[in-house]
Amino acid sequence: MKAISYSRYGGPEVLEFGEVADPRVGPDSVLVEVRAAAVNPVDWKCREGHLDQALRSVFPVVPGWDVSGVVVRTGPAVPEFAAGDEVMGYVRTDVLSGGTFAEYVAAPVRTLAPKPRNLSFEEAAGLPLVGLTAFQVLHRILEVKRGETVLVHAAAGGVGSVAVQLAAHLGARVIGTASARNHDFVRGLGGEPVGYGEGLAERVRGLAPEGVDAVFDVVGGDALKASANLLAPDGRLASIVDPAVVDYGGRYWFVRPDPQDLRRLSALAEAGTVSVHVAETFPLSRAAEAHRLSEQGRTRGKIVVTVDRPGRSDGN
Repeated sequence: MKAISYSRYGGPEVLEFGEVADPRVGPDSVLVEVRAAAVNPVDWKCREGHLDQALRSVFPVVPGWDVSGVVVRTGPAVPEFAAGDEVMGYVRTDVLSGGTFAEYVAAPVRTLAPKPRNLSFEEAAGLPLVGLTAFQVLHRILEVKRGETVLVHAAAGGVGSVAVQLAAHLGARVIGTASARNHDFVRGLGGEPVGYGEGLAERVRGLAPEGVDAVFDVVGGDALKASANLLAPDGRLASIVDPAVVDYGGRYWFVRPDPQDLRRLSALAEAGTVSVHVAETFPLSRAAEAHRLSEQGRTRGKIVVTVDRPGRSDGN
């Protein structure tokens, strides 16, 4: 099959488009014909070798964890899906090898859920990792409740934009940091935007003089330090990028595949509660360009790679 792969760690230049071996489908997996795969910062961090101590790489590595597509066949221990089902997934395993930037991926059933019927394949591919991250942090770590005030950093980004929507759905007041050009976008998601940079703490205190009840950090560093000082008594702090959060009494979270959480996200998307903004799409052969754009860190919403096949006329 055609895929993007790399045989050594490095920059986007190590990504190659060409033929790789077809994936093997185990008893608890399904073969998915990939329609779209989203780019996440963790993809290029893995490509550069930053997660080498946590995840073993078996070269050549096909990158990518987010996917949407159509089930081709199922393993013998999978009653949940059938050929022809449209699915989305966060296809992360403990080994970097057979990822989603390919024509097909073998996906463990625990990583999949039905694709929201009202989302395109491109939109659905952009939901799993960021959606699960936002959902798990808000529900399990921060335990956000109706009437609370939540500060979400990078509110126009992939994780942040979904976190704003989910926190608002929980009945919270949401303050979101974003660049000036994205303030209207954050308002449209249900948040109150504040600018980055010097004076951030004062701007947040101007909106929440008594402090915020919870902070969802996706930036780390100085933003994390400032966030700790903005908490109300009994406030909660969580970060998905900076383990130093524990020094401030908070918790660090690394998203995990969870089919129940993913199904709940699918239902929320179908209900119109959660939407996915696709900033730009690239064909599979240009995945290196998608990685470069992601590394710039200024994208609103999601960057998605699409897999087109001659003769397909489904419009997605």
